[in-house]
Amino acid sequence: MYTTIESQAESLIRDTGARLTKPRSRVLAYLLAQNKPLTHHEIQEGLAGAALDSVTLYRVLEWLTEHELVHRIAGADQVWRFNAGAGQHGHQHAHFQCTRCEMVTCFTDIALPAQITLPDGFTSDQVDFLIKGICQVCNAKK
Repeated sequence: MYTTIESQAESLIRDTGARLTKPRSRVLAYLLAQNKPLTHHEIQEGLAGAALDSVTLYRVLEWLTEHELVHRIAGADQVWRFNAGAGQHGHQHAHFQCTRCEMVTCFTDIALPAQITLPDGFTSDQVDFLIKGICQVCNAKK
């Protein structure tokens, strides 16, 4: 019997018009159930029982990103993190990365600075806005 999250993941994948596969649905369902962006390694650890090798997971994450079912966040530590629900708020939002615990948080309710005016001949597709500092949990541990 499927959970609501598994059904949601399958529906989102089917809505792309692409083939539904177990790896795609498992990874997307797992990310939908999380409350924070996760690294490739964290996702692989969380899906340890799913018999998903590193290369397959990498390809699935690329596919999910390409189809805008997840968004990829470049942290200050040069590690990609993946977060589901990109279609709900797009990728044009701020991210916060804690300099102590490395956790990345999406801030969809913070207004970003006005559009940047680029020189003639340049067009932007995406702007990454990363705020670095100390998160609530690490601040509480002081």
